[in-house]
Amino acid sequence: MPHDPTELAALIGSRICHDLVSPIGAIGNGVELLAMAGAAGPEVRLIAESVAAANARIRFFRIAFGAAPPGQRVALPEIRLLLDDLTRGGRLSFDWQVPGDQPRGIVKLAFLVLQCCETALPFGGRVTIAAADGAWQILAEADKLKIDDALWARLAGSGGQAEGTVAPAQVQFALAPTEAAALGRALQVTRAPGRVEIRF
Repeated sequence: MPHDPTELAALIGSRICHDLVSPIGAIGNGVELLAMAGAAGPEVRLIAESVAAANARIRFFRIAFGAAPPGQRVALPEIRLLLDDLTRGGRLSFDWQVPGDQPRGIVKLAFLVLQCCETALPFGGRVTIAAADGAWQILAEADKLKIDDALWARLAGSGGQAEGTVAPAQVQFALAPTEAAALGRALQVTRAPGRVEIRF
C-alpha cells in the first residue's frame, strides 16, 4: 500500500534530523574537550554557540517536520527547553503558556505556526502560545511586522495564492493547513497593527 505523500515527507524529515543529531552532538562534545584543555578562545566560543544553535534548530525541525505517531506526547519541560535554546541570544522570544504534556501532532502544528510567525518578526518580537479547552491561540507581537499577504492568505486557506507554489523557506505555510486538517482543525488568522493572531 503506497504511503500518503504527507506522511512520507514527515518520515523523511524525521530521518534527516535523526541522522544529523549525532554528528552535531559529537562536534559539541569536541568543543567541550577543547575548552577543558584550555582552548577556550573566541573561536571556540563561536563554534560552541553555532553548534548549540544548530542542535536547537534540528530538535525543533524534528517535531515540526517529522512524523507524529498517534498517541505520542511531548513533555512540557522538553518543549520549553527547546524553545529557550532556539531563541537564546536573539531578539525573538517564545512564551509557551500551555500547561502539561501535549500530543505530538498538536505540538507539530504549533511549531509550524511558530515558523510562520518567525517570518513576520525579522526584527524580533514576542510570540505567546496559549490554549484553553482545546482551543489554541498563538499571538505574535512586535513594533514592526513583515507580512506577506499571499502566504498568510494561504495559511488561512483563502486568497488567490492559496494553491500556488512556495519557496523552501516558506514551506511551513503549505504544511500547517495540511496538518491542521489532519487534526480536524481550521486555522484562523487575525491581523492588526503590531500583531498577528492564529487560532486553531
